[in-house]
Amino acid sequence: MATETAGQGPVASAPGRAQDVRPMRADARRNYERLLAEARTAFTAHGTDTSLEDIARRAGVGIGTLYRHFPNRTALMGAVFQGEVDALLGYARELADAPQPCAALVAWLRAIITHASTYRGLSRALMTASSDENSGMARCCVPMREAGGALLTRAQQAGAVRPDVSIGDLMQLTNGIALAVEESPNDPQLADRLLTLTLSGLKGEKR
Repeated sequence: MATETAGQGPVASAPGRAQDVRPMRADARRNYERLLAEARTAFTAHGTDTSLEDIARRAGVGIGTLYRHFPNRTALMGAVFQGEVDALLGYARELADAPQPCAALVAWLRAIITHASTYRGLSRALMTASSDENSGMARCCVPMREAGGALLTRAQQAGAVRPDVSIGDLMQLTNGIALAVEESPNDPQLADRLLTLTLSGLKGEKR
């Protein structure tokens, strides 16, 4: 979860720790929104490893202001991509009662790949963050694992996916596919081919 202090934006707090949230001052809120807008533009154009100093400069603030709002790059990324994560979580809820659990799971994984491969470097960051609960992107990754876990469980209960498949491994595979897609922009069918191979492994006999 995240906390806010006067003059500061959300900063990652320890998982599961409830803390008070105080509203930002108007000037701090304006700086926060400008930083998010400029970061989104920069990540789209140049990838997630773009210069934080350049983002701060384009937002009209100093780098110290950026770090007061976002203590590190992954915290900034988590805030920028929260909207997309919320959309993916909503999509998972829509698929929760789909008549074909395996197809629902694959559709959701495909949506993740589309999102992650849109921003150069995001899939790699997600692979790292998925194993680090203290990452600035943990507040995005944790609910994604929970949503994916529910879809995976339904597919397993339907006998469409091997019972030994974990959501952690599946998310890593998905991010790996997104990374491959990112690196192969001239192959629009790559994601579907790799997802098909992954699905074959999910259905395969346990060895």
